[in-house]
Amino acid sequence: MKTNQNFSYNLWTLALFAGFLLLHSGCKKEEPAPIQPGVTWQYIETYDLQKLNHILNVELEDFLIGSTMKAADFQGQFAVPAYPVKLYRVTYPTMVPELGIPTVASGLVAIPDNGLDSMPVISYQHGTVLLKTACPSNPDSSLETRLMIAQFAAQGYIVIGADFIGLGVSDQPHADFVRLSTEQACVDMLNATGKVLKEQKIRMGTLFLHGWSQGGWATMTFLRRLEALKVPVTAASTACATADFFALMDRWINNPQPGDSPILPAIIATCLFSYEYYNQLNGLASSAIRPEFFQASKDLYEWKMDFITFLTTTTTHVGEFLRPEFMSTGNTGSAPFWQRLDQAQAYRWRCQTPLNMYYGEVDAIVPVFLSTLSAEYQNQLGSHTMAISAGANADHSAAYVYSLIHAKPWFDDFLKK
Repeated sequence: MKTNQNFSYNLWTLALFAGFLLLHSGCKKEEPAPIQPGVTWQYIETYDLQKLNHILNVELEDFLIGSTMKAADFQGQFAVPAYPVKLYRVTYPTMVPELGIPTVASGLVAIPDNGLDSMPVISYQHGTVLLKTACPSNPDSSLETRLMIAQFAAQGYIVIGADFIGLGVSDQPHADFVRLSTEQACVDMLNATGKVLKEQKIRMGTLFLHGWSQGGWATMTFLRRLEALKVPVTAASTACATADFFALMDRWINNPQPGDSPILPAIIATCLFSYEYYNQLNGLASSAIRPEFFQASKDLYEWKMDFITFLTTTTTHVGEFLRPEFMSTGNTGSAPFWQRLDQAQAYRWRCQTPLNMYYGEVDAIVPVFLSTLSAEYQNQLGSHTMAISAGANADHSAAYVYSLIHAKPWFDDFLKK
């Protein structure tokens, strides 16, 4: 497999040993335009109807390479694109709450070219990636983002997405599953979007949220933050949300299954290095990762090694990747790392927002029990939350596609009220 800049690696797709060729369409770029101090926007390009239809057909097949389901399984279920979409890269000031330092982040604003001066907004939180530029502000390097654009923005929703700290233009290390920094990047991206739209003389309509995998976790913790800030969210949805990463990682360690994804050591490696930096847990990664795999893990986290090389030079088994003494600390969860990871959970509050949580029944990364845990917890508290199966044959990627198809008409119903 080639590893040049014409390829980007989505973590979950790579878990199935698949890659896809990025489709470059010669985007016309403009110089960044200042809006308010620290916030700038830059036109990337416009996806016309032909491009949007291509995404929902040809590129959908690329997304599902190696999946348990194929594009044909979803034939005719996506909404037919109605509007071209203008894409803008936004940079904005934010904070790293864990370290108390200011930084700059980036994200995407995708605006339907329909002439309206007010539209609903959907904030999309992306899944884990192993290429720094494979994020929303570089949509040609993020197929999951392009699918969001083609399904929602092409139907009249303004789609926005924070890159998360450490991705895009950020000069910080990757804040992988770091709760406060993720929340802050999303909140400040939403604020920056308001400034961009004001410049374009467009009013923000009702707000929706959606996120896949790690982005499902990010959606949940972002939603909790917005509710605390009294920012109204009309409805939210997730796909394969890893809302309790503590429990998920503990399951990978203590109860491995034959069908577990080979991507799991890479997920754990980036999380360990991220928590070492952002939570100042010096020496965490070296105390957790077996010595023979430490340098490769560090290189992966620092964007110096691609995932395929990491996969071929390490191991696909969590039990072989981690030190036994570290794995045993997860039994009680009393060590500082596990305590911080537990604090990053994103479901133990009473959600006030209607929430649909989609999951796949053969997901090799997030087991069904952990996919449905959040919804069951919320229902015990009387919240309006539903766990929705994407089907008996749906894996991690297929469940995301299913969520896009089914979340849109559900969101549409709220606009009719």
